[in-house]
Amino acid sequence: MLAHPGEPFLLADWLDVLMIHLEVDQTALQQATPFELDLFDGRAFVSLVAFTMRRMRPRQGGRLAACLFRPIANHPFLNVRTYVRQGDEVGIYFLAEWLPNALSLLLGPRSFGLPYRLGRIDYGHHFPRADGRFAGQVVDRLSGAAFRYRGAPIPAATKPEPCPEGSLEAWLMERYIAFTQHRGRSRYFRVWHPPWCRSPVKVEILNQDLLNRYWPWMAEAELIGAGGAPGFKDVWMGLPMFVAGS
Repeated sequence: MLAHPGEPFLLADWLDVLMIHLEVDQTALQQATPFELDLFDGRAFVSLVAFTMRRMRPRQGGRLAACLFRPIANHPFLNVRTYVRQGDEVGIYFLAEWLPNALSLLLGPRSFGLPYRLGRIDYGHHFPRADGRFAGQVVDRLSGAAFRYRGAPIPAATKPEPCPEGSLEAWLMERYIAFTQHRGRSRYFRVWHPPWCRSPVKVEILNQDLLNRYWPWMAEAELIGAGGAPGFKDVWMGLPMFVAGS
């Protein structure tokens, strides 16, 4: 990213990150995704990423620039993402992103092509913690449909560690380019942070009406695992770029 002028564009803290991984029907997922799917041993996946963003601000511009970003700098997210390839690159594609900030809802699609949706979000996870029990809820403001979950660390696996090299979990988590599409225009942007250190957690999905409402085939998804991570400070986020030919 540093090889390109103006990069990284933004910095932010991504904190108390929970990733819930689902295996889904490949054909149904491809119909919902404008990019070619990236598969692991012929299997297709969707991940739900619940986290809190803090201190988003431009890398340049100092306190004044940070002050201008303050109205959109701090809030929770629920990202629903899948795994795609574009040419020689592999990355993620956002099926949808819920957040409670109406101003971000106006800006995100126009700037980065992000599929933002307004929601009420209540998270109760702080990784890592010895007792470690957690829960969360996201409610779609438009429909009232909810996604609710609870969980706890897997015994003897509470210390955050890197994903084993070559594992499915590493394939799911270590992604550093995001593809988006808004009004027929495809974009991408890059991110950078150290490799994830996560603790395996056991998650129970209590209500997934939110997922089923927008993607009915999610009702048949199989929960394959989850991980919690403390997250990172000063994550790099690059400028949005248009995909060639879009």
